[in-house]
Amino acid sequence: MLLKLNLQLFAHKKGVGSSKNGRDSESKRLGVKKGDGQHVVAGNILVRQRGTKLHPGLNVGIGSDDTLYTKINGVVKFERKDKTRKQVSVYPFVKEAQ
Repeated sequence: MLLKLNLQLFAHKKGVGSSKNGRDSESKRLGVKKGDGQHVVAGNILVRQRGTKLHPGLNVGIGSDDTLYTKINGVVKFERKDKTRKQVSVYPFVKEAQ
């Protein structure tokens, strides 16, 4: 007697699908680059920002991408411009009397 078996094998491992997560944009490295009281050289970047969160003060220029940079050698000072706005200024080194 011949017995015919109809045998079907099922998957014994779960199929692995691709994830829709796992992507992110590259960071823009924004923020304050030189702190209050730090000595800076002309051309140093003080702040990288989007929009004018900090405004340019004395001896500070603003780039096309709102980056603040120093125009002279000196010392950085973060100040309040008015009630809501802040500014960054650079004051020249003070020579001590001898």
